[in-house]
Amino acid sequence: MMEARSGIALARAYWSDVVGPLLDRVAPSQPRAVGRFGPGSDVLGLDDEMSRDHDWGLRLQVVVRPEARSDISTALEEHLPDRYAGLPTRIAFTGQPAPTLAVDVLTMADLHSRLGFDPCADPTTSDWLSLTGQAVLEITAGEVFEDPAGELTALRQSLAWYPDDIWRYLVACDWQRIDHELPLMQRSGHRGDDLGSRVIAARLVDIVMHLGFLVSRRWAPYAKWRGTLFRTLPLTAEVQIELAEVLRADDWRSRAQHLRAALEAMADEQRRAGLPAAFPPCMPFWDRPYVHVNPALTTFQSSSESGSPRPDLPPGLGSVEQRTDNVDLLMDTARRRVLVGCPS
Repeated sequence: MMEARSGIALARAYWSDVVGPLLDRVAPSQPRAVGRFGPGSDVLGLDDEMSRDHDWGLRLQVVVRPEARSDISTALEEHLPDRYAGLPTRIAFTGQPAPTLAVDVLTMADLHSRLGFDPCADPTTSDWLSLTGQAVLEITAGEVFEDPAGELTALRQSLAWYPDDIWRYLVACDWQRIDHELPLMQRSGHRGDDLGSRVIAARLVDIVMHLGFLVSRRWAPYAKWRGTLFRTLPLTAEVQIELAEVLRADDWRSRAQHLRAALEAMADEQRRAGLPAAFPPCMPFWDRPYVHVNPALTTFQSSSESGSPRPDLPPGLGSVEQRTDNVDLLMDTARRRVLVGCPS
């Protein structure tokens, strides 16, 4: 029965039955916060039978004071049993030659390091732009089992969403990304390059999906789970239906028609979210039989009364995940920060 549980349920039971009582006995006076967060399909609640083939099992994250880290790590290594609920307490993680204890003993500084900054300490615009949705979800998703001091909870709450102006800016950037390639998808198809048109259409669908997460105030996961969680967004079903039709379409005119319908639905969702919107969202492109994005949607509109230009929000560049899809870069905190101009 235990092996059929989700990873989160397994972690909760492991903490309650084994790890928590052990720490109560060997380190009763040490402050701690505990949960299951970080990487892993189980953190998103998406683990299944296939997920159990690697990096899955008795995993926990324990956040302690720096001075207690070594003692608690030693106590866990010495006193935890070899197995619980029929599963090993040590896991051979991908890329590691031997099994290791799957209880991560961390400090708050470790969590700040994963993000690149402390979001509770007045983060800069560049700090926010350096985040990927996946990096945030590895802190905010999952479950906290114990946090009497509230530090871990406060960290998670500080990452609930972008500041309002940055949110508006990123939405405008996604519309601009769409505008850059929407006429090209149609032009390549019109010239007989159906493969090229399909490739551009697929890229556009991905950007519209990213826009859907932004409008819904939800952090977007990495590619494997993006479609799965996109289906859970509070968007009209028309958006999903039309995007699926874009990918099914056999000619560029049909792709353009379905993309236009999806963008019309997205603009309406944007208006309902209280963000600036413009109608129609698609307009004729010169005198050609194509459409492009209404320029009003690609222009950042500040929520401040002054509406003054923001030099820290360069038009069109957006967040790090809007600038590149290079996985090695997006997984490297330092490189992400360099790309958006954070000081080294």
